[in-house]
Amino acid sequence: MPLDASDFGAIWLTFKLASLTTLILLIIGTPIAWWLARTRSWLRGPIGAVVALPLVLPPTVIGFYLLITLGPHGWVGQATQALGLGTVVFSFTGLVIGSVVYSMPFVVQPLQNAFSAIGERPLEVAATLRASPWDCFFTVVLPLARPGFITASILGFAHTVGEFGVVLMIGGNIPDKTRVVSVQIYDHVEALEYAQAHWLAGSMLVFSFLVLLALYTSRRGREGWS
Repeated sequence: MPLDASDFGAIWLTFKLASLTTLILLIIGTPIAWWLARTRSWLRGPIGAVVALPLVLPPTVIGFYLLITLGPHGWVGQATQALGLGTVVFSFTGLVIGSVVYSMPFVVQPLQNAFSAIGERPLEVAATLRASPWDCFFTVVLPLARPGFITASILGFAHTVGEFGVVLMIGGNIPDKTRVVSVQIYDHVEALEYAQAHWLAGSMLVFSFLVLLALYTSRRGREGWS
């Protein structure tokens, strides 16, 4: 059989990690993107740069500093230990934290662009109809920004599926706990199990192509309707 139980376990863990990471990023990334799209504060530049850091930093650098921060001697690790929670490194929770940090710009930036593209006119019209800020956001902004949410969800999920350096640094290589598909492929190659590596790597290749195809097709469709 091309794939064994450990391969399917890695696939399931990767899917669960990517799904949860994407959900968390949509929840916390939406207000960040809205603020970045609307604010005129001088903090916009520094905060935008922090959000975009994973685009230019090597994944191992991000993973290293997360390992230091969340580890037993880091300030977050010491806080979680003081609360009786232990440390989150080398656990699924640690993978989620690392993935959220690493995939942040792939969710925030599409949302920020979508919010910026809305402009002021729809918001002004809603305000003249006495819509509250919350009503305006949920009934005007969210429907208009729907393409941005679709793009952000696709990119966030796909980027999390493909990560390697961050998850290896902060999660290690624990079967059924932190061993995701990218790490599983590395294990197969290291063990000279090229057949299994081909199957997993090929699956990732097909998945990545389908994700990009769906993304570009949806964009082209929106341009055709505009």
